[in-house]
Amino acid sequence: MYCEAAGKLVKALKERGLTVTAAESCTGGKICDAIVSVPGASEVFKEGFVTYSDRAKINTIGVPKEVIEKSGAISLETAEYMAQGAALKAGAEVAVSVTGNAGPTADEGKPVGLVYIGTYFKGETAAREFRFEGDREDIRERAKLCALELLPEWISEKVVEQEQ
Repeated sequence: MYCEAAGKLVKALKERGLTVTAAESCTGGKICDAIVSVPGASEVFKEGFVTYSDRAKINTIGVPKEVIEKSGAISLETAEYMAQGAALKAGAEVAVSVTGNAGPTADEGKPVGLVYIGTYFKGETAAREFRFEGDREDIRERAKLCALELLPEWISEKVVEQEQ
């Protein structure tokens, strides 16, 4: 199904000649699915990583084990490392990551609805905390849409900074 936010992201990437990847935990591939549903996405989408387990985060995209042990899989730090690791592994200039608790119960002492979205742009990482309400599917869908809407804004900010 076509996602307008993914369409805007693909357009923004094409206009700037950038490629993207995604590292997903609680969204389980929803971001990648939305991106590849956009016609022409193959010009900008490198690959995606569903790193649902801690082991996958560590072994597949290089999140340091110490970060997960210290901060937890659901943390700002992990989201940043996920975005960076995915970008480096895929050879993409841009990446987005999502890690969080979609429920139905608290995990790692983290409440249901707590989600961290990480971004990467040419060597710079950042992450933001979000609190979503609803059932498991609502939280996963809101996290996907938020990530897809956040990324074009982040890209625009970073491009402007580089041009100054």
